[in-house]
Amino acid sequence: MKPTTQTLLDEKTRPGELFLPLKNKNGSLVCTACGHRCQLRPGQRGVCKVRYNDQDGVLRVPFNYAAGIHNDPIEKKPFFHVLPGSQAMSFGMLGCDFRCAYCQNWFTSQTLRDDASTLDFDTITASALCDLAEQHGSKTVVSTYNEPLITSEWAVEVFQEARSRGLVTGYVSNGHGTPEVLEYLRPWLDLFKIDLKCFHRKNYLKLGGNFEEVLETIRQVYAMGFWTEIVTLVIPDYNDSDEELTQIAEFVASVSIDIPWHVTAFRPQYKMNDRDSTPVDTLLRARRIGLKAGLHFVYSGNRPGEVGDTEDTFCPKCGKTLIERCGFQVLTNYMENGACPDCHQPIPGKWSHNPEFSKA
Repeated sequence: MKPTTQTLLDEKTRPGELFLPLKNKNGSLVCTACGHRCQLRPGQRGVCKVRYNDQDGVLRVPFNYAAGIHNDPIEKKPFFHVLPGSQAMSFGMLGCDFRCAYCQNWFTSQTLRDDASTLDFDTITASALCDLAEQHGSKTVVSTYNEPLITSEWAVEVFQEARSRGLVTGYVSNGHGTPEVLEYLRPWLDLFKIDLKCFHRKNYLKLGGNFEEVLETIRQVYAMGFWTEIVTLVIPDYNDSDEELTQIAEFVASVSIDIPWHVTAFRPQYKMNDRDSTPVDTLLRARRIGLKAGLHFVYSGNRPGEVGDTEDTFCPKCGKTLIERCGFQVLTNYMENGACPDCHQPIPGKWSHNPEFSKA
């Protein structure tokens, strides 16, 4: 009999580490990789479909494969305050704990949920992934494309190898985490980009997540010392009101005014084709709202060359242009040792290839 996609994926698993056993429950357990905290009986799958409790009561998790590998500009993640102009070896697996109707990576994230999604993946080792990074001159290795939290055991395997070679490590995530997964990642992960998709409990439920878990994860990620950048895809008639954008900006500022906030343009895709792309004026309005909330660094995205200088980094003290960008390309970098060359104000970020991050 021809193996199914699920069978093939299940062959690329190993026993997981992110779980808690349920006492007196005959092999049942709680998976702690994401905010769903799925309680799984033997033979049961989590919300993500790729983590499951096998018939013997052992949590099985994705391992030793990739569904996509690309060498991208670090600005594409987007990280604007990390090694500007460098490359990030980006890898993804299959599956997600969300079901966003506008997902740009649905082809891999919705495997086992959507029959039109991809069934393809390639076996690869952590060592081979890091070999590719070094061969292509990448300074960073990033887990992205699908939701990395649900494949954290594999990410840690890759990041341990990456760290041994002096590479920086990163997550591009929906932020639907748990304290357990953050502690598990803490020794091996440097960068955390989180999507704050909206500021409504009901809309997060429709996406498949818990609003409060995302907010708490953002707080914890920053407090634990991960370099943090936040992205909001600004969608017309969904999350683009002054009220909601203000709520998002004020929340980010309450965590730290030095967290970069990226307000990026939506384009119709996947199951959300009932509205137009985000106008430039909306992005500029969102940026003004972010600055009014006290944020030092607010960037417009996904409309390169159309948003004036709002892709650039400015010194929050004297206003000097520090980094000029167009899309994912760094045009000019005036930074000197992580600081403004005019007033010498330290600028938070990771500007050189060393183990520490600077916070102003």
